[in-house]
Amino acid sequence: MPGTGYDNGPAVVGRFAPTPSGPLHFGSLLAALASWLDARARGGRWLLRIEDIDPPRCPTGASDTILEQLDAFGLVWDGPVEYQHDHDTDYQKALASLTAQNLAYPCSCTRKEWQHSSIYPGWCRHGSGHPERDCAWRLRTDLGEPEICWQDRRLGQQCWSLPALGDVVLKRRDGLWAYQLAVVVDDARQGITDIVRGADLLDNTPWQIRLQQALGYPTPAYLHLPLVIAGNGQKLSKQNLAPALPCQDHAVRPLLHEALTLLGQSPASDLRHASVFEQLKAAINHWQPHNLSMQDVQRTTSK
Repeated sequence: MPGTGYDNGPAVVGRFAPTPSGPLHFGSLLAALASWLDARARGGRWLLRIEDIDPPRCPTGASDTILEQLDAFGLVWDGPVEYQHDHDTDYQKALASLTAQNLAYPCSCTRKEWQHSSIYPGWCRHGSGHPERDCAWRLRTDLGEPEICWQDRRLGQQCWSLPALGDVVLKRRDGLWAYQLAVVVDDARQGITDIVRGADLLDNTPWQIRLQQALGYPTPAYLHLPLVIAGNGQKLSKQNLAPALPCQDHAVRPLLHEALTLLGQSPASDLRHASVFEQLKAAINHWQPHNLSMQDVQRTTSK
């Protein structure tokens, strides 16, 4: 596509995978928008996956609100919306494979028992200390290469020690699947080639790459975005009560322009009140990931 600076490489498949614990906020918009533009600028596909494996955190109607918000901002997805709750069998097969490789083990320890350690000490690696308890399942990080390295598209070369991160939970003791395993299985199943997400997930990537390696999955390209900091110095998040994105067109237009600005894309000022279609068309033609800030970005307005 002219103006994008990309050649005709392999087909790109991006995705946005929100947890429906509430409506999207401005920080969510930046992640969705950057991922959408990165796929569209290379003529790729963009998939939407609702990560609803934790029902207690997912109020009724939240998924529908997210779809409405994305539609209001013109971030149209390809194919049907996927829901994680439909893929229990896939996650179970992956866990069985890891268990057969001695890379996953049942853990009966409670958080209170190891609260004075910075990471879980691995006490159950060679057998459950309390077999009468319900168990979680954890990934062993003491086997194989201790360091995971990859080239992040914004942050450059990354090398992280797996043992320093500890044995992450793959399945919770209440029987619910944990994020780390589900996201890896889903990305592989959907053929995701490029993951664009916030830098708050950077330290999750080593676990996910180790899981990809163990399960024989390809490793996508990663681009971790700068975080959006509110005027009070806090990261914009649902936990910090970031306001929900509007769906009214008159409010959406300036917010979209602001999001493109904070992504370093320098949209023309006269596009601030242009239609969503016009803004996104221009943004696709001018998308340049290397213009992303190397630092977190501060939002000076809450409107």
